[in-house]
Amino acid sequence: MFFESTLKFAKSLDQQDPLNSFRQEFLFPDFHEKNLLYFTGNSLGLQPKNAKKYMLEELDDWQKYGVEGHFLSRRPWYSYHENLTEMVADIVGAKPIEVVVTHSLTTNLHLLMVSFFQPEGKRTKIICEAKAFPSDQYAIESQLNFHGLGLDNLIEIAPREGELLIREEDIIAKINEIGDELALVMIGGVNYYTGQLFDMKSITTAGHSVGAKVGFDLAHAAGNVELSLNAWGVDFAAWCGYKYLNSSPGGVAGMFVHEKHAHNSTLPRFAGWWGHNKETRFEMKPGFSPIPGAEGWQLSNAPVMGMAIQLASLEIFKKAGMSRISEKRNLLTAYLEYMILGVSERNKETCSFEIITPSDPTKRGAQLSILVHGKGKALFDALCEKGVVADWREPNVIRVAPAPLYNSFEDCYWFGKFLEAAIQ
Repeated sequence: MFFESTLKFAKSLDQQDPLNSFRQEFLFPDFHEKNLLYFTGNSLGLQPKNAKKYMLEELDDWQKYGVEGHFLSRRPWYSYHENLTEMVADIVGAKPIEVVVTHSLTTNLHLLMVSFFQPEGKRTKIICEAKAFPSDQYAIESQLNFHGLGLDNLIEIAPREGELLIREEDIIAKINEIGDELALVMIGGVNYYTGQLFDMKSITTAGHSVGAKVGFDLAHAAGNVELSLNAWGVDFAAWCGYKYLNSSPGGVAGMFVHEKHAHNSTLPRFAGWWGHNKETRFEMKPGFSPIPGAEGWQLSNAPVMGMAIQLASLEIFKKAGMSRISEKRNLLTAYLEYMILGVSERNKETCSFEIITPSDPTKRGAQLSILVHGKGKALFDALCEKGVVADWREPNVIRVAPAPLYNSFEDCYWFGKFLEAAIQ
């Protein structure tokens, strides 16, 4: 599409945007004296306007019913997570039996790896991407330690010499090379640093072809890119809710377990009573009988206040639809890219930018990682002073995430203007 770096053009795109009204469903921070541009949905999504309403409703029901709120409140706490199931299943391309909203991301990853990382004989190795998010790195290392295995069983796929992105053919080649020694592939669906979106379908197919299990950390993918976890045959996945899904700071997370594992009660797991058969849960008898599907990995009852906020956000996603969100994401991110590259070209003698996120819209989501040449952290600080909320990653990368539900094309225009002003 042909773009122009004018305010009039940006406003015309907003006027044509079918999702433009959803911006009014969120609350923007007001701590900055100037008009604030919020581009950190990849770290913490904005608060849905209904979040406070839903939380106050639960507080009112707690006051009114006390413990009986588990059964008498307007959304009974006993089954609160079930209000979220179908909506989150649509977002990740799953069947309702395959998903549950519960716990936190790394907790869920540990619970899932206990079940799906089962080293035996020479099949002991795990493949992940180099420089995975630290929490993933620590979780995988500790899983290896838990099984008495050394870190030589962790195979990291890195970019080639002189490159910044991981080539997917290198992931596939390494899977085939490790072959029957590979127990698990566990990769971030979208890389947190570069914003690179991996071909999860091909990676899953390759992992299964050598007899390995395949799982993904979808922290930067859920609510950002279209997913088809069931169709791809992914064994398991986990995601946080506080980034693109706006579930509040440290808010509730989700997990996916493919339906082919739904009725396998022999899978090893760290069990808790909320994952136990609903019909007999309150009989308090010994012997764990898991609920079929992802619900069987729950440990404790629902954190209702956090789930109330997640409910407010998921209802917005349901109204907007992931296909429309994705269409806007591609156009919005492309316009922001156009603005950034224009600034870079005009100021190349002083400071230039290299967008390390893939330019192909099928290989990225709503994130652009900008490698800064010439100004470094001082430029980022100046950008913040202008009222831009973005994200700095050492040694010299600015991450910006134009979230389609609440960022506008005019936001992208002003980002370009403020970026250019910050250089000077």
